[in-house]
Amino acid sequence: MLPALRIGLGFDIHRLEAASDGLIPLAGVLVPAAYRVVAHSDGDVALHALCDAILGAHAAGDLGEHFPDNDARYRGCDSSQLLAAVLALPCCQGMVIHNVDINIIAETPRLMDHKAAMRQRLSELLSLDPSQVSIKARSHEQVDAIGEKKAIGAQAIVLLSRGS
Repeated sequence: MLPALRIGLGFDIHRLEAASDGLIPLAGVLVPAAYRVVAHSDGDVALHALCDAILGAHAAGDLGEHFPDNDARYRGCDSSQLLAAVLALPCCQGMVIHNVDINIIAETPRLMDHKAAMRQRLSELLSLDPSQVSIKARSHEQVDAIGEKKAIGAQAIVLLSRGS
């Protein structure tokens, strides 16, 4: 018998490029920035990491297996649609998400003023109370590609169980 509680861990990273009118999608919210994400889909690292975490909790592969970056159907795709597709998978039916914790790692943009909107949007996408959703932001202290403003990343962890 499988354990009642399952934990999943996810990670994603995407390159950034300069853009005078950039918007970076994070947890379903468009955040103004001097950069834009280079990605096959919309490049929402927070939602991609969350999808990976949910898939991981079910031992159901990873985001790239379900939505390959060489499949034209997903070019420019809104990552909230990817999340909805993950939640609709047979392995995810009957699950109850207890909480989600997402850590966005970026030198830019600064996210303090956007975290509440991200938390609200994520709670809507998951049909959770905002108290079950945590959004944190960290810089990378000018270390590696993230610290040099060449990339943005996210980590996600999810606790879930089978519904009654």
